Amino acid sequence: MNDTKEVKEITSDSSEKEARTPAKRRELIKTLIIIFLAVMLVLTFFSNTIMNKSLPEISTETVASGKLTERIEKRGVVEANQAYNVTVDGNRVIEKIHIKTGQEVKKDDVLFTVNTVESEKLETEEATLETLKLEYETALLKDPLDYSAENQKIKAARAELNDLIAKRDAARYNDSNAASAKEEYRRNKSEQTRLTGLQEKLQATIRAIDSDSYSEAAPEYSGDLPALCSAYTIAEEDYKSAYETYQMALEAGENVEGAKADADEKEAVRNTARDSYFNEKNNIRGNLASQLSDVSGSLAGVSEAIENYTSEYGEGGTETYDTLAAAVAEKQSALEDLIIELDNTKRKDSIEDKKESLTLESKKKALEKQQEKVDKLKKEAKSTEIKSKYSGIVSSINVQPDATTTPEETLAVIDLADEGFTVKITVENENLKKVKKGVEAEIVNNWNGDITAVLKEIKSDSTSGSKAKSLIFSVTGDVQTGDSLDLSVPLGSGNYDAIVPKNAVHTGDKGSYVYTVRSKNTPLGNRYYAEKVEVNVEASDTASCAVSGGLNRGDYIITASSKPLKSGDQVRMKDK
Repeated sequence: MNDTKEVKEITSDSSEKEARTPAKRRELIKTLIIIFLAVMLVLTFFSNTIMNKSLPEISTETVASGKLTERIEKRGVVEANQAYNVTVDGNRVIEKIHIKTGQEVKKDDVLFTVNTVESEKLETEEATLETLKLEYETALLKDPLDYSAENQKIKAARAELNDLIAKRDAARYNDSNAASAKEEYRRNKSEQTRLTGLQEKLQATIRAIDSDSYSEAAPEYSGDLPALCSAYTIAEEDYKSAYETYQMALEAGENVEGAKADADEKEAVRNTARDSYFNEKNNIRGNLASQLSDVSGSLAGVSEAIENYTSEYGEGGTETYDTLAAAVAEKQSALEDLIIELDNTKRKDSIEDKKESLTLESKKKALEKQQEKVDKLKKEAKSTEIKSKYSGIVSSINVQPDATTTPEETLAVIDLADEGFTVKITVENENLKKVKKGVEAEIVNNWNGDITAVLKEIKSDSTSGSKAKSLIFSVTGDVQTGDSLDLSVPLGSGNYDAIVPKNAVHTGDKGSYVYTVRSKNTPLGNRYYAEKVEVNVEASDTASCAVSGGLNRGDYIITASSKPLKSGDQVRMKDK
């Protein structure tokens, strides 16, 4: 009743305010202070939750002890210890190439066939051929009939037919690989569709959660949120209605206590509904955001695989032997139709046009006959075989058929396999004390397992001013000049008291350091702080570092943070 009277006094007119006693004023001030303190307590509780959400989120690993093998990982290019340059004297025409790059040859194997030509006679006949070509082309220009468009179509159709024949023959050997790739492509397309739909559902649900409007949210992901949101909305409306009733009671001075009790009860219900809704909302949204990240990553991988397939086989996938064979038959028929159509057109020409055609045909035959004569002279020219002086592997071929060589020109290079191969990598001086001659390097991209690389020599780097050294490895196995090898050279193993993930070690002006996690008990629970610890890196491999300094086994090391850190920053641990 006292509270009700005080509320009435607050809403009474100015004449009643003047009649207040000092005791009543003290009671009013006391009540206001209590309300103020209660509000501050509530704000303190929620500010703690808000503050935690704003802190950097970190991932941690514990300091371990144990064995670590340090390695150097470098890429080198295979070089032959000795090579042989194939040359020929004088000017020659390359008639035939008998070898391919990467082919193994024996001593006295035929590498090239070249020929010499009686230059004067051939030049005379070639001049006559050029004259006949000019006469024939001139006649084509003077001829009123123009079949160039039809001839071009036939030529293009024949070229397309030849391309299809080549594709058909190649497809005979590629069908199995293409079918496997296409099946993988279909699976990836299906997975892409599924992941895209899942991504859209997750995005729509997150948008619905952020806007508190669940009409487009996926039920399987929104859970009880629509019901909780509805309950909270109803509770809020009930509270507002009760509060308005309470305000009206104050103004009327009737049933104030009952109205206030009802408003307080509705407020408590509203607060409970609100807390339940927002807690569940935060939990579900966090989980959905994590799922969306995973789905987006998977979708990116599948999309990349689809793009790789499309770039190699085309949007519709590779063509099979059967489809290409059918296409060859169709293109052959089309070519024959073009030829028949042109023949029909020519037969419909006038008699005068036929005379011109006969003249043109006569010139064409003369040209063909002369071309045969020139071709025969070239074939009758003296041929010479160029043989290999040594056994080895062909590393390069520098000429093409029908090319004319120059004196001492290198036609091909043959690596002398019996002399062996080497790979060279460059390392810094700080690692050299741990490298020993005779050590065998692991070859990371040695898919068939038949290649070995053994360190045989350590030399100074030829680069001016360089303090590094070159490691020369003797290579055996199925390799050839120009191959790239990824070498992993072991530098020795050791037991260490403190081993941490490599991504947890940072480098600054004063050297290397890590961030550890320090906890502090407070009335509101544990607080966690990042603490910078200077360390020395003793050894490392691809994933871990052995360090010394102010670390102990079991200490928590920060490996990742959602925000940049500095020593002393308060952080929050990532939920596991």
